[in-house]
Amino acid sequence: MSEATGTMGGTSAKGWFSLTSAALTAVVVGFASTILLIMEAADAVGASPAEKASWAAALCIGQAITTLILSWRYKMPIITAWSTPGAALIATSAGAGIDYRSAIGAFLAAGVLMCVTAMFKPVARAIEKIPASIAAGMLAGILLRYSMGVPGAAIDLPWQVLPLIIIFFGLRVWQPFFAVPVVVVAGLALAAMAGAFDAGCCSFSITQPVWTTPSFNWPVIVGLGLPLYLVTMASQNLPGFAVLKASGYQPPVMGSLWVTGLGSILFAPFGSHQINLAAITASIVTGPEAHPDPQKRWLVAWPYLILYILVGLAAASFVTILGSLPKPLITAIAGLALFAPLLGSATAMFKEKEQIEAALATFLVSASGIAFYGVGAPFWGLVAGLILYGARHIQSIRQFNG
Repeated sequence: MSEATGTMGGTSAKGWFSLTSAALTAVVVGFASTILLIMEAADAVGASPAEKASWAAALCIGQAITTLILSWRYKMPIITAWSTPGAALIATSAGAGIDYRSAIGAFLAAGVLMCVTAMFKPVARAIEKIPASIAAGMLAGILLRYSMGVPGAAIDLPWQVLPLIIIFFGLRVWQPFFAVPVVVVAGLALAAMAGAFDAGCCSFSITQPVWTTPSFNWPVIVGLGLPLYLVTMASQNLPGFAVLKASGYQPPVMGSLWVTGLGSILFAPFGSHQINLAAITASIVTGPEAHPDPQKRWLVAWPYLILYILVGLAAASFVTILGSLPKPLITAIAGLALFAPLLGSATAMFKEKEQIEAALATFLVSASGIAFYGVGAPFWGLVAGLILYGARHIQSIRQFNG
């Protein structure tokens, strides 16, 4: 079949296969790796089983729609996701006596704060001026922690993880195009053969959205809504922008904050705590493994939309199914899927000779896993790298003028 007759929307059938497999990997890794944390957050604020299912569905459908809007508008693979550190923050609020309706009010407030941030151009300009090498260093530090989990997963679950490692690197040598999708399918097949899925967990039903009228409680807004906004901005959106910069794109900062902020507001009454730019899963769909042509990688938004809407419609069932996967297996699939993005970002952070020191400092702090004032290591890695970069830049100017 010729390229002309074998294309859909200007992209070949092979191109759509790679886009779809990248989207599928992103969905499996993104949903399976943190959905149980979402359920813990829902339990912490007293959500009922129906509200928990609605929470998961709202997040899935919300990020599917915002991904399509941003990717279509800017012709970039701008992937959105739910706020994982935000969910962790909510999960720790159990002892604070926050009820579900008050939590919804805090979610709405966090979305409003994101939209307010989008109104300030200096914020957008500051983010856009982050050096690409430092952005790559932050991304490499984030990804390193995931890929380093693979050896430990192999020790914990050798008969399921070791075959995936052999398959992955074998295909990386001979057919790198198929490495990630084959590993995802093989991982699910091995889990099924090991008896991870019982008959009860594989029954499907349509998840019903549950509207909850928010209660605006100022102490809860200040104690939960404001920290939720801050931790999402620092630990999710900034790394998300870094992923795009590291992949050669200039992210539309203000547009991204507007769309994710409005999406968070619209889906909050159904349980969505915060929609933001993806970092880890975005790494899977922004590189050449998703599509060799950077100008066509934005098309990944279409399979991403379809897959996440399907997952959202059957959210309650998928929570049970993917919750049945052994944690080491999820760790292995995620680590292997992120190997190529890690390789690319590690190479990019050493590209500019005069920025190597700052990029390496960013990488080390981002990979350390430290948390300070509730904000994770990637943000502090970025701060460390920018301080060192600024100091070197000022010293260079003084030497030039002297």
